[in-house]
Amino acid sequence: MTRRTRKSVADRRIRLLLVVLVLALAASLGRAVWLQAVRAEPLARMAESQHRETITIPARRGTIHDRTGALLAIGESATTVYADPRRIRDPLAVARTVGRVLGKEPETLVAALSDRTRGFVYLARQADPERAAELAKLDLDGIGFYAEERRAYPQRSVAAHVLGYAGVDNVGLAGVEQALDRVLAGKPGSKTIVKDPFGRAIDVLDSKAEREGRDVHLTIDHNIQAYAESVLRETVKRWRATSASAIVLDPRTGEILALAAAPSFDANAFASVPPERSRNRAVTDPYEPGSTFKLVTTAAVLSEGLVTPQTPFTLPYTIRVADRTIRDSHERPTQRMTVAEILSHSSNVGTVTLAKLLGERKLADWIERFGFGEPTGLAFPGESAGIVLPVEQWSGSSIGNIPIGQGIAVTAVQMAAAYAAVANGGVWVQPHLVARIDGAPQQPPKRRRIVSEPVARTLASMLKGVVDEGGTGTEAGVRGYQVAGKTGTAQKPDPERGGYSDSRYLASFVGFVPASDPRLVILVAVDEPRNSIWGGVVAAPAFQQIASFGLQYLDVPPDAPLGP
Repeated sequence: MTRRTRKSVADRRIRLLLVVLVLALAASLGRAVWLQAVRAEPLARMAESQHRETITIPARRGTIHDRTGALLAIGESATTVYADPRRIRDPLAVARTVGRVLGKEPETLVAALSDRTRGFVYLARQADPERAAELAKLDLDGIGFYAEERRAYPQRSVAAHVLGYAGVDNVGLAGVEQALDRVLAGKPGSKTIVKDPFGRAIDVLDSKAEREGRDVHLTIDHNIQAYAESVLRETVKRWRATSASAIVLDPRTGEILALAAAPSFDANAFASVPPERSRNRAVTDPYEPGSTFKLVTTAAVLSEGLVTPQTPFTLPYTIRVADRTIRDSHERPTQRMTVAEILSHSSNVGTVTLAKLLGERKLADWIERFGFGEPTGLAFPGESAGIVLPVEQWSGSSIGNIPIGQGIAVTAVQMAAAYAAVANGGVWVQPHLVARIDGAPQQPPKRRRIVSEPVARTLASMLKGVVDEGGTGTEAGVRGYQVAGKTGTAQKPDPERGGYSDSRYLASFVGFVPASDPRLVILVAVDEPRNSIWGGVVAAPAFQQIASFGLQYLDVPPDAPLGP
């Protein structure tokens, strides 16, 4: 190769190197321009986020008390453990250590600790603070902690259907916890911190204080509530029933002293409880009431002046209404009954006879007047309005089945409130669960007159006859007290076959005591009992037990002479 050739090759190589250098410089300049002009703002935000962090400071959730001040729902200290997988060198070893200290399976932690695409993963929400403190002493790189509040229910299953529960984020998910979530939750605060390159906080730029949740005092008395729940448990067990509900309220104020259900559940373990078990059926589930609904028909004919308690009727065992034949629950010959006896003996034929005197339109008006077909305003999640057809949609047989509590559905709270109106001299008082919030009483409950005071007194006297000898509710009697009430035995609808089931019933009793000056209205409903179906046999004894306890607990003086 000649000298000229060698020089030419060298020149070409130099020029090629120069081109490469120029291209590299141009690419670098282009990259710099793109980063500084196009990506400047996002990158600045990223850099700032790596050095600044806003931390949410959770607010203390308000405590729920019963009427006596007993704690029903409280906040407990807990520690949440988290990790930055990008700083974890040996995920398996860390998982084993964390699992051993916190009592968790390492296999459930490895996947999260190995995911280096994420800068934050939970290892344990609301962990035991003592165990978390033990883990913190090990000073594991990439593992962090922050204080959190865990909702706890010290009474466990007592009033669980009333309280509901709050989830791991302290948000109310059911019951009073959900209904009053805004009141109980408060408002979280925040803190903006500056971090060094190693992620350690070195300064606080800004902070906003949290606002604690407000405490709530319920009308529930945990002693009456606990006793009612124990009676329901025994009732369900004795009659092998599907479930049972009970309501205890003060007819003068509308305050609910107990709202019980069986089977119950431990509110601390709500996550493992199926929804159908945690539902408060006394508020959310409408049912066909059966004979307890006869109060409405009787109140209506008395108020309209169509009859008196002594008005007699000659009643056969059956009566024909359109395409239906309605009969009394027990076979009997044609007999003469007064209006008072129709109620005390729970005669279907007699009640339908009274309803026909009243007529469809007026009966529908009285059903609405008693509050059926609309929620009571209890302010409880999922409260049902019941099922009441407009009179325009009634069939020819509706005047025969609705007066005896078929073809209409109500809630237990609605029914208890209706009987409370009679006990309160004819004035309906809105039932409620919240007494005060942070010491401030709530708005007075709504009131409205349903029947006149004389009619209310007459109805109370007639309802006493249900419990006296000869009535269907003798098992509800409480020694030393006059009891007024009504039994109910309702066939349950059979949606598969149509019509009503021959084997599935709802037995109930609702009444008030002392009848001369009512302090307690108590409703007991037992769903699908076996061995017996009658409200006077299944539900009335539970009423008697709850009433006896409540009267003694509240120190209510007797209003009847003590028998032997």
